[in-house]
Amino acid sequence: MEDKIYTEFLFELKTRIKNAQYQALKAVNKEYIQLCWDIGKSLQEKLEISGWGKSVVEQVAKDLQFEFPGTRGFSARNLWRMKQFFDIYSSFEILPPMVAEIGWAHNVAIIEKCKDEKQREFYILMTKKFGWTKNVLIHQIENNTYEKHLLGQTNFEQVLPTEYKHQAILAVKDEYQFDFLELSSEHSEYELEHSILKNIRAFLLEMGGYFSFIGNQFRVEVEGNEYFIDLLLFHRKLRSLVAIELKIGEFIPEMVGKMQFYLTILNDKVKEPDENPAIGIIICKSKKRMIVEYALRDSNKPIGVASYNIASELPETLKDFLPSADQIEKHFSLIKGLL
Repeated sequence: MEDKIYTEFLFELKTRIKNAQYQALKAVNKEYIQLCWDIGKSLQEKLEISGWGKSVVEQVAKDLQFEFPGTRGFSARNLWRMKQFFDIYSSFEILPPMVAEIGWAHNVAIIEKCKDEKQREFYILMTKKFGWTKNVLIHQIENNTYEKHLLGQTNFEQVLPTEYKHQAILAVKDEYQFDFLELSSEHSEYELEHSILKNIRAFLLEMGGYFSFIGNQFRVEVEGNEYFIDLLLFHRKLRSLVAIELKIGEFIPEMVGKMQFYLTILNDKVKEPDENPAIGIIICKSKKRMIVEYALRDSNKPIGVASYNIASELPETLKDFLPSADQIEKHFSLIKGLL
């Protein structure tokens, strides 16, 4: 009994210490972001208001590095980034408080690689939500994650309860980037599936966040007949099983009926009592958006339809389908509500 009491006591102490360390790191990061903001503001005032020449930044960098030897972050390049940081965000009311929630390296990646306010806001929110490292963040930006979330085709808005449909919408992209699989342009569904299994960590990362792998060719049985689901995942935040069907061809409406069948079986035979209903994601090599819309319109099971690509470019034709500014604002409001 004494050993158990001591173990619990030690666990509480460790938890408390880790929480304190985390809060201390957050406070330090917030203070450093504020410092970068203040330096950027001061540089802007001296360069634009006081009329100092650009060479002053080089001199400031040298003097700061001399005064604080061994302290990183005061190079001329980084000072210019601080000025750019202030220039970009000073005219917006929403973003300045948010930038302190993520690291400076993350902020640098966002200001250098993102084109507009909404794109930057999305990656700030998602970095905070999923705890992306700098490299993961850059990967997500370069793979057009922002656009692919906005373009996503699901029926979740119609068939899922309000309390978790918004989280589910965020869990499905319009297109998944499978360049890490190193597949040739001509490949079979067997090759696609087994390449994913060999690269399961990269696959789960591309899927987004909160996904765990349960199995492949997951067997279910009905009246002596066996059926096999290509991939079965679990979404920890949704507390839902996620059935994934992989198709190397174009989406056809019949795929929705098959997925509905799988979801019904999973809900009846596999789902735990405290879990939410299973959702399905059909990932095809290509799809026609209007056909997907008609196929999902009357489906009573939560299903998303996505495509996959082994190249990084977002097709120009898809850019025409991006939602309006009001729709994007509504989408962002949902993300903020989940933080």
